[in-house]
Amino acid sequence: MEYVRLGSTGMKVSRVCLGMMSYGEAAKWGEWVLDEAAAEPIVRRAVEAGVTFFDTADVYSLGGSEEVTGRLLSRLFADRDDYVLATKVCMPMSKGVNDRGLSRKHILSSIDASLRRLGTDHVDLYQIHRGDPDTPIEETMEALHDVVRAGKARYIGASSMYAWQFAKAQHVAEIHGWTKFVSMQNHYNLLYREEEREMNPLCLDQGVGLIPWSPLARGLLARAGAEEATTRAGSDPRIEALYDADNDRLILERVAQLAGEREVPPAQVALSWLLHQPGLSAPIVGATKERHVDDAVAAVDLPLSEKELAFLAEPYRPRAVKH
Repeated sequence: MEYVRLGSTGMKVSRVCLGMMSYGEAAKWGEWVLDEAAAEPIVRRAVEAGVTFFDTADVYSLGGSEEVTGRLLSRLFADRDDYVLATKVCMPMSKGVNDRGLSRKHILSSIDASLRRLGTDHVDLYQIHRGDPDTPIEETMEALHDVVRAGKARYIGASSMYAWQFAKAQHVAEIHGWTKFVSMQNHYNLLYREEEREMNPLCLDQGVGLIPWSPLARGLLARAGAEEATTRAGSDPRIEALYDADNDRLILERVAQLAGEREVPPAQVALSWLLHQPGLSAPIVGATKERHVDDAVAAVDLPLSEKELAFLAEPYRPRAVKH
């Protein structure tokens, strides 16, 4: 396993981040979600392979993912400082009108609730899951700064938004002397590259680490060249919302072709391509089988030539922005 700084911070993260959304309670999130007993051997496999970076969110299984994450990591690591723990805030947690968004009220309540579920006194990275048009960005950034000053988070990060929104948030924090975002968790993979227009260059220029979600396009890239669908693919409406089968077909064919030539699974090829991109700290990889972890870890050591990288990237065509 390789370890890199998260953006321009001094904190080191493993080159693979294990996404914990797949663990929690199926009844609250999706039939593909694994309970704690089923998740433990997968997370253990990641830990044994050197993964030290783990990402969850309060909304995943409505808190269930944080609970499972906290218990598993406390069992699998001897010391809290041996791993980097990230969670997120913004999405609705109940029908309550204030139990959502990025108001000061919700942020300060949510960090305490997340810490209770995680069984820790701090998270290393506290991220806004999306933007909140109903709350002034000044209110959000000051509240996040206070979370850091209180010792409840070491750093803060953001997730999918427009580049101008991210730049505005960073500017507001800078002029007030508040904590700035150190990471961007955006939608970025071989099938969706609109982030290369503005967000990725902005983050690269400002020293903000990229930790993209859905690096395998909700499993489409991992299944390149295969006919069978997975449980998640058959019950995930966002696949059709985010991707375009006609536009993506040639890219998937090239991933499958190169994987065949290199004699590795398609997931390794797709993740290796992403790991070669500028500013990329660690893709957030979901895993419901131990081999998913193996593929992600192996991708770190899979070199791709400039010709191979261009071969995979060439078929891409611009598409609508989808966060």
